[in-house]
Amino acid sequence: MMGASSTRSPSRWLAALLAASSLLPGVHSQYYKIETKEQIKESARTLAYDLMLYYKGNQSGEIPGILPGPPTEHKGDYYWWEGGAMMGTYVDYWFLTGDDSYNKVVMEGMVHQVGPNEDYMPPNHTASLGNDDQGFWGMSAMLAAENKFPNPPDGGPQWLALAQAVFHTQASPERHDDTCNGGLRWQVPPTNMGYNYKNTIANGCFFNLGARLARYTLNQTYADWAEKTFQWLWDVQYIDHKDWRVYDGGHVEQNCTDINKAQFSYNAALLLHGAAFMYNYTNGSEIWKERVDGLLGGIKRDFFEHGVAFEIPCEGRKGACTADMLSFKGYVHRWLSVVTKVAPYTHKTIIPMLRNSTEAAVRQCTGGETQRRCGFYWLDGVYVDPAVDKTSGAGEQMNVLAAVSSLLIDDAPPPANNHTGISKGDPNAGSRSRGARDPPKPITNGDRAGAAILTILILGSAIGTWGWMSFGD
Repeated sequence: MMGASSTRSPSRWLAALLAASSLLPGVHSQYYKIETKEQIKESARTLAYDLMLYYKGNQSGEIPGILPGPPTEHKGDYYWWEGGAMMGTYVDYWFLTGDDSYNKVVMEGMVHQVGPNEDYMPPNHTASLGNDDQGFWGMSAMLAAENKFPNPPDGGPQWLALAQAVFHTQASPERHDDTCNGGLRWQVPPTNMGYNYKNTIANGCFFNLGARLARYTLNQTYADWAEKTFQWLWDVQYIDHKDWRVYDGGHVEQNCTDINKAQFSYNAALLLHGAAFMYNYTNGSEIWKERVDGLLGGIKRDFFEHGVAFEIPCEGRKGACTADMLSFKGYVHRWLSVVTKVAPYTHKTIIPMLRNSTEAAVRQCTGGETQRRCGFYWLDGVYVDPAVDKTSGAGEQMNVLAAVSSLLIDDAPPPANNHTGISKGDPNAGSRSRGARDPPKPITNGDRAGAAILTILILGSAIGTWGWMSFGD
């Protein structure tokens, strides 16, 4: 009896000490709970509210659709594309939780940024317009179509048509040349630094959008472009043939053989997402299953090595991540969750990964005066102030919102198509822009009936942000 009593006492003493320590200054308890669906929705609701505090576009005198920036003009931490990524995050938030509190703000922002030709090429962002930047806005529009997000007023730009416009402008002969045997360049204007770089993210966005448009519209032209683009990425060996690692890009002067082998999680996840849509479109073809399996295995190995999302190029050195990189984890969670809807056999692999990673994500959201502010470094479960990476924290907050919301994916329907969607398409979308001469063939009755295609969330790296990566040694 004496022995048993003495072994229990220290445990009770330690428990009491830990409980008391939670009351001490600087020791914060976890705010967000995700054990039940209601807890997930409530946590997502608070995360969505806190993320909107970083957005100024709904305030008088500010520009709808963008986060404060760009850094090159000393206006804030964020380039144009990340505003489009945030809009897509809220489209998914509404879709998964049913909370429409931010729908008006999202619609206003997405419509405001379409540009005079309604193809997400606004002239005031030409100096940093990459194919990936435009692609991200296009993917968010595609997402709006797939999620049946409320349509803009008649007479204005529509989600499906906007996604088509982005794709058609990028399919233009003027965006393609024979250097490196094909592929899109990173930047659109030849005067932009980075025009001589052909990278995975630009081509990945184009591929992703084509795959999703193919599934949505059943137009084979989109599928042909998607197949051609993925094959180019494979042939140029931006996708490693042995272990499915996905690399960043190369320069046209070197015929794209000087491959920058930096691995970014959103490159691999974007290709996996698109490959899953092609798997679905082709009714489970073996080649696309092989690609889905290879990419998923590589992502799990490289970016979830310890069961938690980890950005390997920069996360090991706090303060080394750019504002762009600090938003990648959210896209990875969102895209992987959708993979389970269009390639359902992946569910048993993906959902436990996302669940474990999200648990780590919310564990470290203990910062700021509210004691619920989120940082970027999830693995250790300890809050690290975004100021370490010299950002305000919008990307870090967006990551956790995306991760928490995505836990509700099992209750969501699969992405809509031209039979179930509500968005209006336009086979001639993008034709008003220079170079959009050769859009796919008209899209049949489902398109005219108002089928919805989402603007594909295409990630865009902003000019100069990765100068060290693309133009270094």
